[in-house]
Amino acid sequence: MAPRWDFFNFWAKDTSKGTPVVVTMENPNFSVVEIDGPDAAFRPVDKSRGKNAKQVTWVLLLKAHRAVSCISWLATIFWALLGTIKKRLIYREGVAMESGKLGKQKLLFTVIRVFLVTSLAILAFEVVAYFKGWHYFRNPSLHIPGTSDIQSLLHMVYVAWLTFRADYIAPAIQALSKFCVVLFLIQSIDRMILSVGCLWIKFKKIKPRIDWDSLKSDDVEKSGYEYPRVLIQIPMCNEKEVYEQSISAVCQIDWPKECLLIQVLDDSDDESIQWLIKTEVANWSQRGINIIYRHRVVRTGYKAGNLKSAMSCDYVKDYEFVAIFDADFQPNPDFLKQTVPHFKDNPELGLVQARWAFVNKDENLLTRLQNVNLCFHFEVEQQVNGVFLNFFGFNGTAGVWRIKALEESGGWLERTTVEDMDIAVRAHLNGWKFIYLNDVKVLCEVPESYEAYRKQQHRWHSGPMQLFRLCLPAIITSKITAWKKANLILLFFLLRKLILPFYSFTLFCIILPLTMFVPEAELPAWVICYVPVFMSFLNILPSPKSFPFIVPYLLFENTMSVTKFNAMVSGLFQLGSSYEWVITKKTGRSSESDLMAAAERESKMVNQLQVHRGASESELSELNRIMEQKEVAPKPIKKANKIYRKELALAFLLLTASVRSLLSAQGVHFYFLLFQGVTFLLVGLDLIGEQMS
Repeated sequence: MAPRWDFFNFWAKDTSKGTPVVVTMENPNFSVVEIDGPDAAFRPVDKSRGKNAKQVTWVLLLKAHRAVSCISWLATIFWALLGTIKKRLIYREGVAMESGKLGKQKLLFTVIRVFLVTSLAILAFEVVAYFKGWHYFRNPSLHIPGTSDIQSLLHMVYVAWLTFRADYIAPAIQALSKFCVVLFLIQSIDRMILSVGCLWIKFKKIKPRIDWDSLKSDDVEKSGYEYPRVLIQIPMCNEKEVYEQSISAVCQIDWPKECLLIQVLDDSDDESIQWLIKTEVANWSQRGINIIYRHRVVRTGYKAGNLKSAMSCDYVKDYEFVAIFDADFQPNPDFLKQTVPHFKDNPELGLVQARWAFVNKDENLLTRLQNVNLCFHFEVEQQVNGVFLNFFGFNGTAGVWRIKALEESGGWLERTTVEDMDIAVRAHLNGWKFIYLNDVKVLCEVPESYEAYRKQQHRWHSGPMQLFRLCLPAIITSKITAWKKANLILLFFLLRKLILPFYSFTLFCIILPLTMFVPEAELPAWVICYVPVFMSFLNILPSPKSFPFIVPYLLFENTMSVTKFNAMVSGLFQLGSSYEWVITKKTGRSSESDLMAAAERESKMVNQLQVHRGASESELSELNRIMEQKEVAPKPIKKANKIYRKELALAFLLLTASVRSLLSAQGVHFYFLLFQGVTFLLVGLDLIGEQMS
């Protein structure tokens, strides 16, 4: 009998109708079937029509091609959908978005991916459960946990967590907290010693003194003091807001003109700002001031590279001292007469550092809190170290160096972002002494925005760790005494630059919040309240008007320890962010003397043609073009400031943890909690309002 193909039924389209008939073929390829009646035509029949193998192969290929086309079409649609999502959420192609929304887009994309992965995991679990017979409809005898079972399970899990927490987590936290408390006490003792030293200086009225009799005569020739030649350097980079007042203040310094040269070291990459600074320099040059403008072609090494390039000029060898002022500093006219005479009859003196004063210290809460820290730094740290050790870190500006000390110490180096501290340490290793003048103040600005302040603090705390790695071999092999080496390594670098951010971050930002969940490692009240408050009182003593802000200051310092710790780690381990140099944004605040001299500065526009009489026609046309652009330039669009929720949330977390610990340990009255809460609310509102204004 001929073979029967089951798939022939699919292709059989013909049916038989009429009376039953018997069909016989000579070479039958089909089986002979007897049809009983007309109704049998509607029943499945075995008779079918034969297809050869070639036709079957083509049919299968067509079916496969259709299936592959469908799959490829679905894959193309899915890939295009993923590409569109990626472009919109990550690369922002084809969609106009603000730069500030990139973080939210990445967060949204992360949430979508987490949701997709969770869905796939649940789907896989459902498939496994189905094939394992866990499905309820396939296995009605499957036991479904009741409420009592769930409660007992949760109770078992909770008991296991308590046991694990008490046996493993709490001992580790307690050991770390004890170590941090020891560091905290050591640093507190150091602060107390510095404060006692400052009180002793105040009580004994100890301060560097000079002979003023030689400077009382207005006639230089009749005066008994020979004025040395002084070079003044003003490094700046794109300082459009402050260049004018800084140059104006320096050019009004009272010093013989033949003994003074001012270098304006402009690293600006904006041509319009370059021409504005050139105009200001030319203005004062026409008035008889010895001032020159200098712009580097190869701008490497940031501020250190700029100063190093300026010191390589041939005429520098004719000068004995160099004074340095950043672009936002405004020295008084008697600055050189207050500082340079200290070098007379003191050949070992290499640096005279003046104090900073701030024109915008009462601008907002952030500037007030910065003023607390900086007042303690200058009033206590710098003054005590200058009187008792003749060494402190150079602040980078508002100081006068002996050029010989700079040259013998190796000059300005570009290896770190704290070139001022670098040159101070190397000069100290070479035996040079420093003097700090707390009574000589130079006006400047503090950052008014939190973003600028955070970037500044990152540079100030990452650079010292870079320098410590580089200077440690030189300190060990230097010829200074052993106690000076110990002071440099243990106090100057380790305690004040490394241990301080480490313990403040670990103790108050990690261990203290963890005690809310691990009560076995709870900190004592004197660690989280009494000692920090006492140390905050010591910090605020140099600025007594800041006492109302002691609680915001305490919270602010704890939250800022995150940024400082991150900067310290990046500098210690030479991470990429340790080499970042971001110029601190200035606003151009003016002092009272600047406001009194406003009329004089306004007159420069009237005398513009006289100022540039010696300039070429091309320079005048370029200047006029820039002035026209300045007049018609639209007001800059103010960027939307960020609200730093992380810092505020961390402050709230620290507040909650400390209050909880205090309430559980001492039963503190409810009004203390209310006071802390209101204080935190004021801090948050002030910061948010300052950012949004």
